[in-house]
Amino acid sequence: MTRSRLHTARTALGTLDALLVTSLPNIRYLTGFTGSSGLAVLTHNRRVLITDSRYREQSAREASGWRRVISAAGIFDTALSSGALRGCRSVGFESATISYADYRRLRSVLPGVHLVPTRGIVEGVALVKDGRELALLRRAIRISEKVFGEILGLLRPGMREREVAAEITFRQRREGAERDSFDPIVTSGSRSALPHARAGERKLRAGEPIILDFGCMVGGYNSDLTRTVCLGTAPRRLRDIHAIVLHAHNAAVEAVRPGIPAKELDASARQCIAGAGYGKRFIHSLGHGLGLRVHEPPRIAPTSSEIIQEGAVITIEPGIYLPKFGGVRIEDDVLVTKRGARMLTGLSRELVVL
Repeated sequence: MTRSRLHTARTALGTLDALLVTSLPNIRYLTGFTGSSGLAVLTHNRRVLITDSRYREQSAREASGWRRVISAAGIFDTALSSGALRGCRSVGFESATISYADYRRLRSVLPGVHLVPTRGIVEGVALVKDGRELALLRRAIRISEKVFGEILGLLRPGMREREVAAEITFRQRREGAERDSFDPIVTSGSRSALPHARAGERKLRAGEPIILDFGCMVGGYNSDLTRTVCLGTAPRRLRDIHAIVLHAHNAAVEAVRPGIPAKELDASARQCIAGAGYGKRFIHSLGHGLGLRVHEPPRIAPTSSEIIQEGAVITIEPGIYLPKFGGVRIEDDVLVTKRGARMLTGLSRELVVL
């Protein structure tokens, strides 16, 4: 972690004496540690990584600059016994990743400490991406784009959705990805009207929409892209709704700028779709932040209170979903610059007809 990032994270503590970081992506962001078990303790003058004996050597390689403690008991007990929380009276914990059982254990271990539930402290620091982070994001995007091109060469009527998803996973790994960002979404025909349906046993058919939504992780950072494909002749209805979604997508990209409220960015696309008579068929938010998590702040939705910041990477992904027919979604990854949107994805956004 760079000194500037560490300084920003410590500044974000505010009146807290310490923050207990239990989210694995946040631990990775702060320390570089990629193990599956750990606790990072950040105070105004200490930084301690606690893990177990499985990760003794790995943590030494990855968490340079952090004091490492190998726990033989529970990580919260070790946070106390190691002196990591010495003198701390007000300690924040990540409320989104601490279970009730863990909270009760904290209360038992730290009886005289004021425990403060927190949200978004590390995520707020991580929202703005530096050059190294952008390089990793771009590499992940390039892998997913390459695999998308390869998948187009494989698609044929009779192929099952699960087969397509398996090919995506295999090919992204072969290109150097750590793993998928999420289980690839491959839905066809009427199932493509289900925005986050899992790939199933349904066979691809000519003349129907196929939604391909997938991404991969490189160095902890995720890509996320979606395109809509049709085998054979695309029906007029599919071409029409794709044109509406593309118009909405382009309008949103044009609206991206630092300082715009996320709900206004969402509205820039939603108004296009509503104006074409499909407002009730755009059933999810316009997008989200992208980085160490495939879904991170800001949430770009009608109810969002967040503001789009320069240096953030966000997705733009409007869609229309028609029951008994199918759906269309177009998703790109975008860097917010002071001049507006810089596209990180380079795939054509036109309807792909094979």
